[in-house]
Amino acid sequence: MAEDTRQDKRASFSITEHSANGMARTSAVASGKTGTSKKLVIKNFKDRPKLAENYTEDTWLKLRDAVGAIQNSTSIKYNLEELYQAVENLCSYKVSPTLYKQLRQVCEDHVQAQIHQFREYPFLCSLDNLSFLKRMNRCWQDHCRQTVSWTVGMDTGLELFRTHIVSDSAVQKRTVEGILEQIELERNGETVDRSLLRSLLGMLSDLQVYKDSFEERFLTETNRLYAAEGQHLMQERDVPEYLHHVARRLEEENDRIVSYLDQSTQKRLISCVEKQLLEEHMTAILQKGLSTLLDENRVTELTLLYQLFSKVKGGLPTLLQFWRDYIKSFGGEIVCTPEKDKDMVQDLLDFKDKMDNVAQSCFARNESFINAMKEAFETFINKRPNKPAELIAKYVDSKLRAGNKEATEEELERILDKIMIIFRFIHGKDVFEAFYKKDLAKRLLVGKSASVDAEKSMLSKLKHECGAAFTSKLEGMFKDMELSKDIMIQFKQYMQNQSEPSNIELTVNILTMGYWPSYTPMEVHLPTEMVKLQEVFKLFYLGKHSGRKLQWQPTLGHAVLKAEFKEGKKELQVSLFQTLVLLMFNEGEEFSMEEIRAATGIEEGELKRTLQSLACGKARVLNKNPRGKDVEDGDRFNFNNDFKHKLFRIKINQIQMKETVEEQVSTTERVFQDRQYQIDAAVVRIMKMRKTLSHNLLVSELYNQLKFPVKPGDLKKRIESLIDRDYMERDKETPNQYHYVA
Repeated sequence: MAEDTRQDKRASFSITEHSANGMARTSAVASGKTGTSKKLVIKNFKDRPKLAENYTEDTWLKLRDAVGAIQNSTSIKYNLEELYQAVENLCSYKVSPTLYKQLRQVCEDHVQAQIHQFREYPFLCSLDNLSFLKRMNRCWQDHCRQTVSWTVGMDTGLELFRTHIVSDSAVQKRTVEGILEQIELERNGETVDRSLLRSLLGMLSDLQVYKDSFEERFLTETNRLYAAEGQHLMQERDVPEYLHHVARRLEEENDRIVSYLDQSTQKRLISCVEKQLLEEHMTAILQKGLSTLLDENRVTELTLLYQLFSKVKGGLPTLLQFWRDYIKSFGGEIVCTPEKDKDMVQDLLDFKDKMDNVAQSCFARNESFINAMKEAFETFINKRPNKPAELIAKYVDSKLRAGNKEATEEELERILDKIMIIFRFIHGKDVFEAFYKKDLAKRLLVGKSASVDAEKSMLSKLKHECGAAFTSKLEGMFKDMELSKDIMIQFKQYMQNQSEPSNIELTVNILTMGYWPSYTPMEVHLPTEMVKLQEVFKLFYLGKHSGRKLQWQPTLGHAVLKAEFKEGKKELQVSLFQTLVLLMFNEGEEFSMEEIRAATGIEEGELKRTLQSLACGKARVLNKNPRGKDVEDGDRFNFNNDFKHKLFRIKINQIQMKETVEEQVSTTERVFQDRQYQIDAAVVRIMKMRKTLSHNLLVSELYNQLKFPVKPGDLKKRIESLIDRDYMERDKETPNQYHYVA
């Protein structure tokens, strides 16, 4: 059996394809058995194919025509892909330098030709700046569109435009002047084409001539404009209007930055506006308008003023100084004008509230402004020694006294808190203490305190502010009142055990002399029943507290009398002096003022006020003859049996003698005397510890320890007094040196 054997035969061949651009490409194809995979193998030419004859010249002619079509905005005759492939072929054969040079020259010729429309335009001289800018913008937009299509690149396109058009001095000058003119028109309120400005300024920026050609001139013109505007408007407009104008200008310039100016201009532009409209006029603005803004409480404008001044160098320190000076001036007028004493404290509270609101709402709670305000308050409130402290004490008295229906407990607490803020500024707090103690005594003894809680709240505030030593006597007064209540409970039990109980119900307040203000003793003629009851109480009290001495103060006493009139029975709530006068009419129908004075022993001035309250006030339980508002020597009085009143219990207020200048001086002198004692004690305390000390160091130590204002001359007098009393002595060799004498 014979076997048929076939040998596989493989064939290899090359295919050469000619493309339209004249280049040849060879493909190798392998074929094998049916059903087996085929492999395509690419093989390079052994020799690099040559370009077709005239290929470079033909390609350049096509490219030049295409570039010309782009420049003239006509259609391109050739396929773009074909052109790109041709350029790639030329570059692969290292013809690129020549090709680039030829393309650049074509582009440069075209750009150079564009300059003629700006130089030699027949009616260029009559062309307005806006039309010139629009022509320049069209040229730039066309150039940008063409540059994208050119193969020479964007950088080259920008360089050509910058070199041959924008760098031309006449063209550049006209362009920049046109842009500046448009911006000035817009600043003057006219509408301009912002997109045109954005395009042209973008052109200058892209060409890297923005800063040199435009920005410097723009900022110079801006400086000139706003310098003139600032001078002009500061003279014509009031400060609120001027501030709003500045804010509007800043907003407009920031809007220009966003709309068409380069971002790099922002800092210098805004700084320029702030300098010319604000920084150059800071003092003038504040001198002209700050007082008015604060007087009228113009919160919006004050807020704007703070915001604007915070933008400029030295703005806030300048505002701070004027703010401090205003507070000192305005507050000083409140404190140092005696005619305003009646409303001084309320005016101070209102002024403090107003300034607090300005600091919080308008000045962004700036710590420097708050501290300056405190410093200013402390300065002006102590310009007039003692008087503010005295009036603050009286103001507190008016708020804590019964009958004050102005405020609820919560409002009263807020008022007291505000009072304490003013109180902190006062240096002579001992003056406040003296007058406060005198008024507190009246409220406690006459029962005129509106609220015990409010009294104790005020005491707690004073203790927290000034320490326990400051309020120890005031706390002692409250303690006396509480102890007196306990003593009266015991006295009532004591009276119930007496064989002869009294028809008079006696209430006594035991006052410790060191705690309470000093009262001038006044001897009056009390009815026998009262004298007897006083002796009973004295026996009771001294039996429990041996070694103590009681001194009766009739000026502080009051009573409830039962009286009968034609209308019926009434109860009269009266002072002890009024009681003594009324009881006389149980013994007779009519008395002269001299007879009443002899019978009661009441001092003449006090008696006249007492009779005036009974015969000339609203509740006239006595008749005066002759009639009149004032009580004179020789006047006669009789019981008014026809007296009528809708109430059963009637309170007849004593005519209060207004605090005289002498009394005020007396209280102030007591304070001054107390200060001398405190200075003496402080000097002795310091010298005892140091043994030897120079005069300057001793004075320095005293200022650190004393809590009230004192002059160096006063300290020197107290030191001399202590030397005279042998508490200390001068050094024999150094007179300015002191030694403690044990």
